[in-house]
Amino acid sequence: MAQLTLEKLNKRYGEAAQVIKGIDLQVNSGEFVVIVGPSGCGKSTLLRMIAGLEDISGGDMYIDGVRVNDDTPSERGIGMVFQSYALYPHMNVYENMAFSLQLAKLPKDEIARRVEEAARILQLEPLLQRRPKDLSGGQRQRVAIGRAIAREPKLFLFDEPLSNLDAALRVQMRMEIAALHRRLKSTIIYVTHDQVEAMTLAQRIVVLNRGNVEQVGTPLELYDHPANEFVAQFIGSPKMNLMPATLVRAGEADSVVRLWSGKDLVVPIATPASAEGTKVKLGIRPEHIEWGSVAQAPNLADVLFVEHMGNETYHYLDSGKLGEPWVVRDSRRSDIAAGETVGYRLPPEHCHLFDESGKAFARRAAGNGASRIPGVDAPPITFAEPARTNALH
Repeated sequence: MAQLTLEKLNKRYGEAAQVIKGIDLQVNSGEFVVIVGPSGCGKSTLLRMIAGLEDISGGDMYIDGVRVNDDTPSERGIGMVFQSYALYPHMNVYENMAFSLQLAKLPKDEIARRVEEAARILQLEPLLQRRPKDLSGGQRQRVAIGRAIAREPKLFLFDEPLSNLDAALRVQMRMEIAALHRRLKSTIIYVTHDQVEAMTLAQRIVVLNRGNVEQVGTPLELYDHPANEFVAQFIGSPKMNLMPATLVRAGEADSVVRLWSGKDLVVPIATPASAEGTKVKLGIRPEHIEWGSVAQAPNLADVLFVEHMGNETYHYLDSGKLGEPWVVRDSRRSDIAAGETVGYRLPPEHCHLFDESGKAFARRAAGNGASRIPGVDAPPITFAEPARTNALH
């Protein structure tokens, strides 16, 4: 296990192209941290800098308090798992896992001990004499992980290791990687563009955008309290719905926003007096929009498109001239079809507010679920904690 500290870390390619922009980050010993962001945000470059495969243009990096800016990859005590597996096709599984240990001139019995232990942990013992071409994608990925384990590194780095696998194998490998972390209690930094991997694997998530850290926190902290519009729409699938509004009254506990429809909505969000009269955006997660009978709902919308997922249904509502359709998630199967009109309500306790720069205003914690629209005959859908409702008529 190792602690990693980044201080004002920068990466430039020439004078103009700055890819990593002054990142400060501390990864604690034994922690599983996932770096997530869109393509081109700099996450793989940052990981390669940590590994020593890319030079550091500015700032400092420490492993267990020791500055390692100028150390070679082998001197940093790091094991890296690549997206492409990077296995030698002419070597069998044992030879692939042992190769880096042989280069380090370890004794043969020590190499055998490490390879056999890694194979036991990853259930690769029956496959040690096979070559990569005789393995499935999931088995190849386990070999790549085993090769890293055999080095007994201080720090594990994973660079989008599951992107080449099909959906079922990704689920299986996520469980295996999570179990591996619990077993080894190792420090892991994992890069992905897949937010499902980030939400299910991470103890903390680092959201990266254009070389900057947008927010660091636990998966639920980022989901429930996004720091800005980017995080709000990147974390969560489907993404958060955003709607234009005007802040007509600021307050230390509650604020009043005027929606596009001309109606006012009181939200449990603190806003400064200086923000009164400014344009804001109201955000709400798809599962928090309440909807029901047209007669008793405060707002109406046409259904543009319906996605039946089997265990749940996504409805895309016409937002008029506001841009993208809004998405509503119903936790049940639905017989609503495109072209129908539905009623909806925006529960204030589940709303978010973002200022003109995209920064979130402080939001009070939501209660144990919002009430249904009166008159809806379907019972609320409740979960263990907290209770949630998404009624459909």
